[in-house]
Amino acid sequence: MSRGACGEIKPFIVMEVLERALELEREGRSIIHMEIGEPDFDTPAGIIEAAKKSLDSGDTHYTDSRGIPELRNAVARWYNGRYDCGVTSSQVLVTMGVSPGLLLVLSCMVDGPGDEIILGNPCYPCYPNFIRYLGGTPRFIAAREEDGYQLRPGDVRAAIGPGTRAVLINSPANPMGTLIPAGDMEEICGLGLPVISDEIYHGLVYGEREHSALEFTGDAWVLNGFSKLFAMTGWRLGYVIMPGERIRQMQILQQNFFISPSSFVQKAAVTALDAEHPEISEMVEKYDRRRRYLLERLPKLGLEYAVEPKGAFYIFIRTDHIDPDSYRLAFDILERAGVALTPGIDFGESGEGHLRISYATSLENIKEGMDRLERYLEERGSG
Repeated sequence: MSRGACGEIKPFIVMEVLERALELEREGRSIIHMEIGEPDFDTPAGIIEAAKKSLDSGDTHYTDSRGIPELRNAVARWYNGRYDCGVTSSQVLVTMGVSPGLLLVLSCMVDGPGDEIILGNPCYPCYPNFIRYLGGTPRFIAAREEDGYQLRPGDVRAAIGPGTRAVLINSPANPMGTLIPAGDMEEICGLGLPVISDEIYHGLVYGEREHSALEFTGDAWVLNGFSKLFAMTGWRLGYVIMPGERIRQMQILQQNFFISPSSFVQKAAVTALDAEHPEISEMVEKYDRRRRYLLERLPKLGLEYAVEPKGAFYIFIRTDHIDPDSYRLAFDILERAGVALTPGIDFGESGEGHLRISYATSLENIKEGMDRLERYLEERGSG
């Protein structure tokens, strides 16, 4: 695939589920949305107030392409406070969301068809699409269900070849909600490869502690942002932490592709990182309550998960005993039961035979969704 071409980029199926669900709602149908990975909470009030003050102060102009110094310093403080990893502001580039950050990182690493990025299968759908868009090759490792579909260090080592440019990890992970054990992450980070670590779900963990790749290697390219933990999806702001000597290359790409992140949103993000927000602990507690409800209810419906998810807001369930075609099954459930779920095939071949359930919706909606799903399964069984 040539760089800049888009004809081979696959559809983002979760968006197609959402779009069909919205069509049904416009027709008057009641739909329970458990497909989309977007917090159902409002952004904490202090962050919103900071944005208002920034606008009132006239912060509506271009900024330094790397991001305002106050925010780059805040990112370094936040990471050092959580992980004691020695990050400096000179390693931070602020981006217009994590996806643009990933595009910039991969642009620095992928230069043609011989360049490979190692990643697990299943994985977040945009990872391989970005790699292919840039002309590179995703080097998939079929992760094991019993490992929560997380990569084993030995499998990563075996996949390394002359064209390997980096390994891409995600913990807590989408779609599985599982974490990479600290020992495995340390071993992966010690293989001598650049490690691209998507840490957007950090902070959304339940009974465990997440780890950053920055704890284990100086050659980490960490992606994070404000969408999930701070419920700021519509604000479109993220950042990359990288080896300091690579910041200039990333800055040049940012200047050309995006100019700079939004000025007043950056000011609000400083408040997000530096201030206390009681709403966040309340969000995490509610997510965990929803998670525990689903973990108890799903097996009663004959829907199993191999490893208990301990992060993000997803549960990846096996459904091949109902229908081996997850795309067909998800749309049948949507049409007949009014419950929107994501087909496992969206996340790669190893995701086939599964559905992803997002619990980023109210407990009342989740209970109603499970009741509808139970009736659907009963009707399907009797049919």
